Amino acid sequence: MTTTPPDLPKSEFAFPGPLRDQLVAAVLSGAKTSTTGLLQDHELDGEPLPVVGNRSVVVDSADRPVAIIEVTEVRVVPLRDIDLDHARDEGEGYDSVAAWRAGHETYWHGPDYRGWLGDPDFTVDDDTLAVVLRFRLLRRW
Repeated sequence: MTTTPPDLPKSEFAFPGPLRDQLVAAVLSGAKTSTTGLLQDHELDGEPLPVVGNRSVVVDSADRPVAIIEVTEVRVVPLRDIDLDHARDEGEGYDSVAAWRAGHETYWHGPDYRGWLGDPDFTVDDDTLAVVLRFRLLRRW
């Protein structure tokens, strides 16, 4: 059984379930080399922003460690500034920024995210600040 290295934090893509499983598979295949979160998530969790060189353990829906990734770029940008390269590199098959935005709005406006946030009416707009990460896969189990 593989255990999480004690000195590395977890990387959790989405909430446990089918979406996380899809995203983790994309990380493991090398298709996913970028990800997006909202700046408010870090603020609400009291977590500092990642910095280049940070390493973390990717966990699957069963909270099992499956990979180690390393941050290669961190940007904080309004959603309107997300570019096509980033959208494609998320590894979810987006072929346009509009498709990326629609997919992410479905997540951020969905019951899991709104429930976690505690705001059933939460919505994003062009000015919502996003934390845009690029990473590389260092190890997979």
